[in-house]
Amino acid sequence: MKTLKDIEYLQGVRVLVRADFNVPIKNGVVVEDFRIKAELPTIDFLVRKGAKVILMSHLESIDGINPSLAPIADRLSKLGQEVIFVKDYNKALDIINDKMKNGTCILLENLRFFDGEKKNDTAFAKELASLGDIYVNDAFSVCHREHASVVGLPKLLPSYAGLQLESEIINLAKAFNPAHPFLFILGGAKFDTKLPLLEKFLNIADSIFVGGALSNDLLKSKGYEVGKSLVSRPFGESSSLPQTPQGGIGRDLSPQAGEIMDVLKRFTNDAKVMLPIDIINEQKIAKPADGLSASDKNMDMGPETLKLLGAAINNAKFILWNGPLGVYEKGFKEGTIELAKMVSEATARGAETIVGGGDTLAAITELGNQEKFSFISTGGGAMLDFLATGTLPGIDALEK
Repeated sequence: MKTLKDIEYLQGVRVLVRADFNVPIKNGVVVEDFRIKAELPTIDFLVRKGAKVILMSHLESIDGINPSLAPIADRLSKLGQEVIFVKDYNKALDIINDKMKNGTCILLENLRFFDGEKKNDTAFAKELASLGDIYVNDAFSVCHREHASVVGLPKLLPSYAGLQLESEIINLAKAFNPAHPFLFILGGAKFDTKLPLLEKFLNIADSIFVGGALSNDLLKSKGYEVGKSLVSRPFGESSSLPQTPQGGIGRDLSPQAGEIMDVLKRFTNDAKVMLPIDIINEQKIAKPADGLSASDKNMDMGPETLKLLGAAINNAKFILWNGPLGVYEKGFKEGTIELAKMVSEATARGAETIVGGGDTLAAITELGNQEKFSFISTGGGAMLDFLATGTLPGIDALEK
């Protein structure tokens, strides 16, 4: 895979950069800009080399409506990188050829305005390719998506990895040959999608802590009452049923539900796997994990669980963390924020700490201690997929 450092000449070259500007926006204003700042080194590198930089990104739809990237242009300017915002793609080529000077940037409107992006439409990819001479992918967080701007463009232009993408690969790959003791912390939900990751790291990590909604599946497989907590529902069970046999509000697993349930039992019985020993319910009361009632719902990790996790963190030389410990979006943040503090303190003691995931980043941002981790990934699902497989479609597309 070629990187920016392999490009010998950039003066006046039109460089199409697939950036990652998918950040939270409220009332037309960017409210958190970690991913934008992560793109600045690549943009600065190209600008200093005299390239004509054409930035493109997506923003996730909000209530079915694709938002504009105009607030991103404003934030880039406030961060010291002036850009021309190009809302009309039909005018982009004229602006690039007639108005752009060497060492300047434009930002194209949200790629998701076009159906061809998610469909990986060849015609749309060719339209994008017509705007540039070379292509740079610096959007790690979408490298698990087979979209036109991710896997279509590399087929049409000389292609390179940006500085942030290169950094993601180098740092996340450390988890494949880590220092020991190695502690893997995994939270969030959707056990079936994270199953390959857990299976892989069961053979690499010295200990694995499973928290968040994921832990409900494992607690349930131990025969514990999980009450109204979110758990996986065996595939094929009627979606009209509100609860699974051992309790818990269900959600569908994949068609391999039987296999997944067998693996759940194996994880539950593995000495490496650590589970919550107490939880915080909806009433914000700490209860033992083996003492929940049918009306309880696991919303966050309890104080005894955090002590248990803290001891494991103190012993670790390498820590990999993805996903919240509680229902972060509903305000149950305390466990995740306390975990962020403990992991940052481990960094200060000399442990290598690699973290990622949307709500994980939110907790770190809330604490204002982003610099206190060895590496923070911009990826959520992409981080998990890369760790599970060692590559991603967007990375494979650059390898020629």
